[in-house]
Amino acid sequence: MRLAIFDLDNTLLGGDSDHAWGDYLCERGILDPVAYKNRNDEFYQDYLAGKLDLNAYLEFTLEILASTEMAQLDEWHNDFMRDCIEPIVLLKGLALLKKHRDAGDTLVIITATNRFVTGPIAARLGVETLLATECEMADGRYTGRSTDIPCFREGKVTRLNRWLEETGLNLEDSYFYSDSMNDLPLLEQVANPVAVDPDPKLRAEAERRGWEVISLRD
Repeated sequence: MRLAIFDLDNTLLGGDSDHAWGDYLCERGILDPVAYKNRNDEFYQDYLAGKLDLNAYLEFTLEILASTEMAQLDEWHNDFMRDCIEPIVLLKGLALLKKHRDAGDTLVIITATNRFVTGPIAARLGVETLLATECEMADGRYTGRSTDIPCFREGKVTRLNRWLEETGLNLEDSYFYSDSMNDLPLLEQVANPVAVDPDPKLRAEAERRGWEVISLRD
């Protein structure tokens, strides 16, 4: 069974869900709209530049999960899905998912963004298998810490390989769609790497290697 693997942010979505979650919290006065937003923006620029300190970022973003009751988090996330995610779901992204689904391929979303943010998004997109950065829980609440290997850069390869061992699947004739140079380690592993609305560094790398470059935003 062929795998079709998708990055999420700025690939299937016309924006970054992790950054959008921070903006949502600031716009509604849940977090400091100046200090938090400025730091969130700094982390996002570091990500785009390929120099993100992931551990520092996770500590920053997961703190709100630890300090909030689950029922409140769920309520916020429902609003977030409606107000922030639905407007950036790309119709061509949905069509691409459908194309692979209709072909009988196994769909996988693999993302550095944490599972709390992305779990409902993957469900909205109709993708059952989600590999994401994991949030630690204890006694039915988030602790504010991550657990397992962060699903970022080489960590995506490690997490995917472990999932392949667990499922007995392989990367023969597989596809991986991504916008980011941070995903180069995984793009190099698949049979059919596809750059989707890529950042400048990935575009240059894709053109150098003769990889397919597509847009889901045209």
